Amino acid sequence: MNILVAVSSALMAALCFGLGSVLQHEAARRAPPQKALRLRLLFDLVRRPMWLVGTVLSISSFAFLALALAFGPLVLVLPLAATDLVFALPLLALRRGERLSRSEVTGIVCTAGGVAVFLVALPPSPSGTSVPAVREWALVLVVVIGVVVSLAAVGASRPGTVRTASYAVCAAAMLALLDALTRSTADRVRTDGFGALFHWELYALMAVGVTALVLSQSAFQAGSLAVSLPIIDTLEPICAVAIGVAVFDEQLAVTVWALAVQMAGAAVAVIGVVLLGRSPLATD
Repeated sequence: MNILVAVSSALMAALCFGLGSVLQHEAARRAPPQKALRLRLLFDLVRRPMWLVGTVLSISSFAFLALALAFGPLVLVLPLAATDLVFALPLLALRRGERLSRSEVTGIVCTAGGVAVFLVALPPSPSGTSVPAVREWALVLVVVIGVVVSLAAVGASRPGTVRTASYAVCAAAMLALLDALTRSTADRVRTDGFGALFHWELYALMAVGVTALVLSQSAFQAGSLAVSLPIIDTLEPICAVAIGVAVFDEQLAVTVWALAVQMAGAAVAVIGVVLLGRSPLATD
């Protein structure tokens, strides 16, 4: 029953996030470039109806993701949540009265098939630590903060594709950290109830969430969605799975051959995400 809730909620999160990202990108591209990496960007975007609709979908995505992580591990939930464009592109094509191209169909098959192979190779009952101690987070926090500070500086000094890609990597890293904190907070709520208010995870979750939102909107504003969305969609689940293994003691495949199959599935899924992210349906 837990796995069923986790899988269905993760897929709903993917659907909501895919549509929300496309709408947020369209609105963010119209915002003044000097507002990037500043809260003023959000104050500008909140006055745009299209961005608000996209944000409601993104919030819904986060709610579904939180539900999925309350019942399943990061190594199961995040690969499923990364299939957002598998759902978004067919709906966009239907809305515009267009047919999916061969490249788009290939992307959908690669993404769905690669994720399926990755998940099939997981242990039947992934184990892990529900609520890690603060010391378990130390290295992850240092690495993520270091990457974000360094690449944000690179993006601020280099316009064009470099800026878009740098901000997108920052956003992916923060979103992966947000996913991990969401799982930890959900477990706190399940075990401690209102006692979760007295633990650091909830407040770190809020701070990381705002930072991730600013970074993702800055990436959307800086350039084409064909650059930013594939980076976010591929790096977020990869980083989240790595955090799940490092912090929560979650397991990947337990044999060398199963791990090889799992990595091959992940590689095919990444190729599919890149193909989908470059679709004119997402970038126009």
